[in-house]
Amino acid sequence: MLVLLAGIFVVHIATVIMLFVSTIANVWMVGSFNTGTISTGLWLLCNKTCTQLPVSSQDEASLKTVQAFMILSIVFSVVALVLFIIQLFTLEKGKRFYMTGAVMLVCWMCILIAVSIYTARFTGTMLYSTNPHHGYCFILAWICFCFSFIIGILYLVLRKK
Repeated sequence: MLVLLAGIFVVHIATVIMLFVSTIANVWMVGSFNTGTISTGLWLLCNKTCTQLPVSSQDEASLKTVQAFMILSIVFSVVALVLFIIQLFTLEKGKRFYMTGAVMLVCWMCILIAVSIYTARFTGTMLYSTNPHHGYCFILAWICFCFSFIIGILYLVLRKK
């Protein structure tokens, strides 16, 4: 049981770190430019230097929604990690980690909303580039989506023995 708890804890920490990286780094979309590669993230457009991300007025609300939900997913993931540590030492034997699982599933839902909106609104529409494709931050966000769902379900069914 201790190995299972340690494994879940390590995967949870890895998920938090990957959420930070995918939100902060500016490699959600990558494309070719006549002087090299160009990448965009949730915040900046980077060629050789990074500048403010140019967004049309109709896409601005979508981008702000993606930014907000990615930040919320980080917050909920960290809260779930703290709740897990608190419940690990305060719950009686045989009790389940319901609160931790519920908060982690809220994190999962925030990631789902953010990445789905980004996929629907911004995939393949990269300014000043040819052959746009997804960067590693977009892929990390989907990996975090899977990990947070698995961790949330495991917390719901996990008993402290």
